[in-house]
Amino acid sequence: MTAPRVLLADDHAAIREGLRIMLVAHGVEVVGEAADGAVAVRNARALRPDVVLMDLRMPGMDGVEATRRIREDDTSDVLVLTSFDEDELVDAALDAGAVGFLLKTASAPALVDAVHSVARGDGVLDPRVTRRVLARRTRRPEHSPAAAALDALTPREREVLAALSEGRSNHQIAALLEISVPTVKTHVSSVLTKLGAESRSHAVAIARGDAAQ
Repeated sequence: MTAPRVLLADDHAAIREGLRIMLVAHGVEVVGEAADGAVAVRNARALRPDVVLMDLRMPGMDGVEATRRIREDDTSDVLVLTSFDEDELVDAALDAGAVGFLLKTASAPALVDAVHSVARGDGVLDPRVTRRVLARRTRRPEHSPAAAALDALTPREREVLAALSEGRSNHQIAALLEISVPTVKTHVSSVLTKLGAESRSHAVAIARGDAAQ
């Protein structure tokens, strides 16, 4: 498996250095750094990393605007890594095009897994914000087909959908919910059918309001 190529964007040099050491130790290639949003955009254009690990609150151009410009350039996917989990910041980052959102308190294995997931084209949300994001982004007019489909999900299917939005595998969901892997597969199949989704990622996109049924 090719190592993901990552650009680090954070205004604190010590944090960038710590992230670099940790990621390299786990087989991730760090191709560059940026101390503010403008440099992150410029370096993303020049280096075209698989993933930009983006802080949100930086001097000058902030991480939200930098994320928007990087996604407009279509150079890289953006995984937000921040200390702040305010709903407004989470929504702003996702609306700008970030495909992942983690808090800086995430463990090293969780961060490395998230980088690999984003590099593969999957989305990742920190478990501490997932349910709030889904709750906000699944609010649609009552006549919406997506709203009706989401309402039709059982409580267990909603838990499985939340776990899918975190990028968890069937085995990880089974361990999280304390059910068997075959049972997880049954729930995933039911979620896809009820939402009219073609894949797990499509189901998550529908739940977030980023895709039509």
